Amino acid sequence: MSETSAPGGPGMAMPGLSTAESEKMQAAFKDIAERSQKLLQGFSERYQAGDGQAAADPLRLTQTFMDFTAKMLADPNKLLEAQMELWQQYLQLWQATTQRLMGQTVAPVVEPAKGDKRFNDPAWKEEVVFDYLKQSYLLTARWLQGTVKEVDGVDAKTAQKVDFYTRQFIDAMSPSNFAMTNPQVLKATVETKGENLVKGLQNLLTDLERGKGKLAIRQTDMNAFKVGENVATSPGKVVYQNEVMQLIQYAPLTDEVYAMPLLIVPPWINKFYILDLKPQNSFIKWATEAGYTVFVISWVNPDERLTGLVFDDYMKHGPLAALDAIEKATGEKKVSAIGYCIGGTLMATTLAYMAARNDDRIAACTFFTAQVDFTEPGELGVFIDEDQLAGVQEVMSKKGYLDGTEMATTFNMLRANDLIWSFVVNNYLMGKDPFPFDLLYWNADATRMPAAMHMYYLRNMYQKNLLAQPGGLVIDNVPIDLRKITTPVYIQAGKDDHIAPARSVYKATQLFSGPARFMLAGSGHIAGVVNPPSAKKYQHWLNETPKNPASLEEWRAGATEYPGSWWNDWDKWLSEKSGAKVPARVPGAGDLPAIEDAPGSYVKVRLID
Repeated sequence: MSETSAPGGPGMAMPGLSTAESEKMQAAFKDIAERSQKLLQGFSERYQAGDGQAAADPLRLTQTFMDFTAKMLADPNKLLEAQMELWQQYLQLWQATTQRLMGQTVAPVVEPAKGDKRFNDPAWKEEVVFDYLKQSYLLTARWLQGTVKEVDGVDAKTAQKVDFYTRQFIDAMSPSNFAMTNPQVLKATVETKGENLVKGLQNLLTDLERGKGKLAIRQTDMNAFKVGENVATSPGKVVYQNEVMQLIQYAPLTDEVYAMPLLIVPPWINKFYILDLKPQNSFIKWATEAGYTVFVISWVNPDERLTGLVFDDYMKHGPLAALDAIEKATGEKKVSAIGYCIGGTLMATTLAYMAARNDDRIAACTFFTAQVDFTEPGELGVFIDEDQLAGVQEVMSKKGYLDGTEMATTFNMLRANDLIWSFVVNNYLMGKDPFPFDLLYWNADATRMPAAMHMYYLRNMYQKNLLAQPGGLVIDNVPIDLRKITTPVYIQAGKDDHIAPARSVYKATQLFSGPARFMLAGSGHIAGVVNPPSAKKYQHWLNETPKNPASLEEWRAGATEYPGSWWNDWDKWLSEKSGAKVPARVPGAGDLPAIEDAPGSYVKVRLID
């Protein structure tokens, strides 16, 4: 019997494969079968226990799309006109494709948007069939989104919701996401004799196992990094802790430091070490080298024991407790502070709370991509209506918290092609392992949200916008009024931020009563913040007018663009407010002894590996 004639079996070749290739493929299929059986058994057990019963419509979109469809069908002539327009565009494409098949050079009917990486492979242009698939998809996608935007009688909130989820559907249906219509995948399948698809199936099973039955797509090599070893490596000590946070004091990198310490309050929806990924781009290391005594809050990753935590707890046991601890550690009563994203929302609340109590311990405050007025929250507002909030509350009621992977999925949906579908193609269709990338490792290091605190934040900030209203929030019997904040502030926003849009962040300049320096950075929510001067990347804009105009558009009209990082501008602003130089402080040498080495134990609690 020839080497390739056997149908399979131990030591026998599969059609078209050598014996060695057959054995490798058979071992892979055996692995797939065994792991699939375990996953199905686990799913069955969870389902019978009640854990696997999910709502048929977890995002509660059915009624939204039914109401929208009724309004769309109410004007059949308009729908017919749109369909005729699409038909004419298809005719143009068919004509152009025919001309190409006859050897003529023809300009494309439609092209991908700038920055769309899905169609970078040359075959999408050079091969007529794939070029046709690409353009047909782009025409349909453009038509579909244009059509849903032009339906009359739909309120703005519903229109935004329909547009967002329509785009999710459009992105999912891209020909680049399917093996038979992606030229790269087809080429790899031929070259590897299908091994890419088998390996992709194994990768899929691995991600299902990681997610305990839910698909947890790996965006990076999760074994390539370890917190405290090759990320979050700046030296320091945990000098204080409570049930909500650990306070890290970083070791000085200069002989002298500014008298006023610096407190960084990161968001609790993810880990603080985005500011300390590696030495080359660590904001924490850079600020320490600039002569600041840096303290950072490392929030707890709450479990069932801490489901009762509320927003007040994050303020009292977070920044307020940190202020007391810093005074013990350094002898300094006054500090400067930074609040990042939701940490900035918390800091604004804290400043208003302190102002009402005549507490002036924060002498200057910086806000990184932080919203305090939520009237224009961007696409995250899509998730904040009563139906979807009720769905979130129902999910959290089972365990008392929102699992961090649910939050990560929400953020990934904002950039689905980059953060979801590109990895589906790479991991499952191409059969490749994800590339080691520290930023994506951090992005996957999810944190839980205690139910009461999370619903308070979603309802009172996003849905009702009470923080922007004088007395709208009352914390510890203190009405919160942002207009009572006279502390000098530095407000950073990212030009391309899709989580905290620059226009939304800018609104803080109209609420605080003290001097406010606004700075617009190039790039988005992460790269707009983490952009060290040594990188010489992006740009930033400043407007030196004494009074900030009413809108971001007016501010930009009078702004000047500067190349590179904004960190030096911030340093100049803060150093002038941070007092004289004093001998450098050693963590643990003050009245607060060291508890453990940085980055501490709270940040190392992981939900998924």
